[in-house]
Amino acid sequence: MNALADRFGRVATDLRVSLTDRCNLRCTYCMPEEGLAWLPKQDQLTDDEVVRLIRIGVERLGIRDVRFTGGEPLLRRGLVGIVQESARLAPRPRLMLTTNGIGLERLAEPLRDAGLDRVNVSLDTLDPARFTALTRRDRHADVLRGLKAAAAAGLTPVKINTVLMRGINDDEAPAMLRFALDHGYQLRFIEQMPLDAQHQWDRHTMVTADQILADLEPFGLQPDSVSRGTAPAETWLVPGRVDAAGEPARVGVIGSVTRPFCGDCDRTRLTADGQVRDCLFATKESDLRGLMRGGATDDELAAAWQVAMRGKRAGHGIDDPSFLQPARPMSAIGG
Repeated sequence: MNALADRFGRVATDLRVSLTDRCNLRCTYCMPEEGLAWLPKQDQLTDDEVVRLIRIGVERLGIRDVRFTGGEPLLRRGLVGIVQESARLAPRPRLMLTTNGIGLERLAEPLRDAGLDRVNVSLDTLDPARFTALTRRDRHADVLRGLKAAAAAGLTPVKINTVLMRGINDDEAPAMLRFALDHGYQLRFIEQMPLDAQHQWDRHTMVTADQILADLEPFGLQPDSVSRGTAPAETWLVPGRVDAAGEPARVGVIGSVTRPFCGDCDRTRLTADGQVRDCLFATKESDLRGLMRGGATDDELAAAWQVAMRGKRAGHGIDDPSFLQPARPMSAIGG
């Protein structure tokens, strides 16, 4: 089996597959209120094309983890079938989903039955009014029901992804952690990254990992002895608390900006229109859709994927004066 290796010795075994650039929320830090110009249907990979590329990644290139993202992946009509076909691959990859939770109440059990292993749900506030202001949609209750349904379906550990923003929801770190602990969810705080469609990201409005940890001091967090490996989150134990599985409760912080983990990155990304990205902040993409629709064999697609990953940079370079924010926003890249 050939690996997706780069020049710095890193090997990609984690595939992020964006299934759509569309979303049913309009989060202020992601896109404008009117939305974006969505990909034409003919430019998007079909369900069969998505499954084919996942199969090549798993069978030929050593992919072990597959995470379905968007946009909002629950909007993809063929999602359950894509998960089902992916679960049949050998060796079977771990299958995960990152979602805003809207629609998860209805789809949690079908996705579990299809072979999905677990979910991450984005939730930035516990205040319904604040949620509406942040997302421009009154769907807070839907997200909470989605979290509950995911846990009931066994898509565990259910993880919550939270982005804190100065002057907006930066006062909610303790409340978010208490909520997660009380419901058996695992909380992950994520530093806001320069991936908004408006290109208005400002480092000074970003809540840093250090500030988050300072706000959580009353919980008496303890360093986690379990190695993070290639995981993006640094984790801490919450003394006296356990998660839904009876294990010590943990909280994570993903310091993508101030505590970059590029040296251990094991990710490769596939956009909804079939472009390989070697980094979330890449400014170049490699077209697998065109090759595939032009009649390329599995071997040729695998080789092109390897070439695309070989040129991966040592780091994202956010602190470099020459850093350029990707032209595509997060909704089009896939989280």
